[in-house]
Amino acid sequence: MKAIQIKKFGSDAIELVDTKKPSPGKGQVLVKVFASSVNPFDIKLTQGAVPKLHLPYTLGGDIAGVVAELGEGVENFQVGNKVYGSALALAGATGGYAEYAAAPAEMLAVMPRHADFTQAAASVLVGVSAVQALYEHMHLTSGQKILIHGGAGGIGSAAVQIAKHLGAVVVATATGDGINYVTELGVDQVIDYQTQDFTKAVSDCDAVFDTVGGQTFEQSFGVIKKGGVIVSMLEKDSKGLAEQHQVTAITQQSKVTTGHLQQLAELIDEGVVKIHVDKIFTLDTIKEAFLEKEQSQVLGKIAIQIQNP
Repeated sequence: MKAIQIKKFGSDAIELVDTKKPSPGKGQVLVKVFASSVNPFDIKLTQGAVPKLHLPYTLGGDIAGVVAELGEGVENFQVGNKVYGSALALAGATGGYAEYAAAPAEMLAVMPRHADFTQAAASVLVGVSAVQALYEHMHLTSGQKILIHGGAGGIGSAAVQIAKHLGAVVVATATGDGINYVTELGVDQVIDYQTQDFTKAVSDCDAVFDTVGGQTFEQSFGVIKKGGVIVSMLEKDSKGLAEQHQVTAITQQSKVTTGHLQQLAELIDEGVVKIHVDKIFTLDTIKEAFLEKEQSQVLGKIAIQIQNP
C-alpha cells in the first residue's frame, strides 16, 4: 500500500512510499482509508517536535473510511461500517496518511450520516477538541460570554458553532477573509487581531478558548471574570496568572475517543457543526498541503484524499 512517511526530520523529509498493509492487533480495527486532513501537529512532527520519534514514521492522524477487518475482541464495529477517528501512530495506531490504517477501536466511531469521507476526516481532531473544551472543561451554558481566539481556524470555527448552539454570547478573533467567515457562522462580535487590541475590545468573559498561544494566552487572563475559565490548546500557566486573576486555567490534551466522536457526529447530523473544507490535496501532494497550511490563511481545514471510495 502507499503511505506518507518520514525517515528523518526536515522540510524535505516527507516521502511517498510503498509499505506493507498493517494487520489489526487485539482491540484494533483495520480501516481502508479514503480521507484524512492536515493538523499543525502533523507538520510539527516533521520538524522534530518529538525528537525520539521511532523512524520511519507514518504521518497523519485524522481518518475516515470503511472497516476492512476486525482484530480480536472488537465487537462494536462490523466489516463495511463507515467510520472516522484517529490513526495517529503515536497513540497506538499505524498512521493516517496511508491507504490502510490499524487503529484502536476506542479511537473510532461510526461516521456522521450527513458527512462525506472528506468532511468526516476533516472534523475529527478539530471537532473533538471543541467538544472537549466547551462541554467538559468550560461547561458552557446559555447566556455566558466566550472569547474564541482563532475563530476562523479548524478548532475555532467548530467551537464557534457549538458555542452558538449552546446559547452563548460568542466573541471571536479573526482577520482578512476570516472575518466574513466567522460572521457567517453567527458570532456576536468579531475582533480583527491585526488592527484591534482584543484586551480593549472585550471584557467580563466567562470563558476563553485559546488556539493561538503565546502573548495572546497571557493577555487573555485580563478579560476573564473572576471564577471564569481559560482553556488553551498550546500553553500552560507557568506564571501563576490563574491564581492572580482568580480563574481556572486548563491546558487541553485532546482525546479522540469513541464517546467524543459519537457526540461530534450527533452535532454534525443535527446541523449544529459543519466543518468547512478549504482545499483538498492528494496523498502525493502532502508537501504542498503542508506548505498551504503553514503559509496561507486557511479557513477551516485542509483535507487529504487518500484514495477514491
